Amino acid sequence: MLPATSKLCAAISYRHLRNMTGLRRQAAVAISQELSRLASHSPGPSTWIHQVRRRSSLLSSRLEEKPFSEMEMSYIKQGEEALQKSLRILEDQNDWKTETVAGNGDKVLSKVLPDVGKVFRLEVVVDQPLDTVYGELVDNMEQMGDWNPNVKEVKILEKIGKDTVITHEKAAATPGNIVGPRDFVSVRCSRRRGSTCVLAGMSTTYGAMPEQEGFIRAENGPTCMVLRPLPGSPSQTRLTWLLSIDLKGWLPKSIINQVLSQTQVDFAKHLRQRLAR
Repeated sequence: MLPATSKLCAAISYRHLRNMTGLRRQAAVAISQELSRLASHSPGPSTWIHQVRRRSSLLSSRLEEKPFSEMEMSYIKQGEEALQKSLRILEDQNDWKTETVAGNGDKVLSKVLPDVGKVFRLEVVVDQPLDTVYGELVDNMEQMGDWNPNVKEVKILEKIGKDTVITHEKAAATPGNIVGPRDFVSVRCSRRRGSTCVLAGMSTTYGAMPEQEGFIRAENGPTCMVLRPLPGSPSQTRLTWLLSIDLKGWLPKSIINQVLSQTQVDFAKHLRQRLAR
């Protein structure tokens, strides 16, 4: 199968075949099937990470019938960069320290990275199938402010292709206004590969959304959420959330660490309540 796939890929590189949409689609399908077969034989606990990293290239975007502008391609590449950086962080199992363990088993861990700073990692199991969780977090992302009290508003500013969006998020003020109003402009990309879904993002600049009066423009990323069915229980979903945020402004590190770890614990609680309804 692999030699045939290679020949098919080579065929679409010839100038007189580049406009043959059917052949390009056939190449994409063949590559996807071959990578899926190879990934299924990869042993080790990080199989799902390798599977996503190997199959999350820009190939699908390049095979779109509608060409992207230079600016759109830059956003697509930023989303891909956020995804790859996030997966590299999650792949490294060393030096994670436990921040919080809830009574229901929800866990927040953290580690300090030289080029990123302190990152937080939430590990939870949600009693809902993957498609339900994915639909809430991706298809209904603009409704997050309705159920997550830590979020005031999420607005999609632009959609680029099927997998990439530019968003503006307003964070709700913390109790006692310990952390004042923050907002973020982010590029987000989503990837569904087999039974694994990755939602990745990072801060970006967007001309139509300059800094807003009354808000401090914070930065996030690389950040991502990984969704996988719980082994042996497809009606449950394992959710891993990598959080990396620079809140800007003057804030003690102890306050920042407390706020961010609690934000992740609260998110899991409110997500369950939302899905249960």
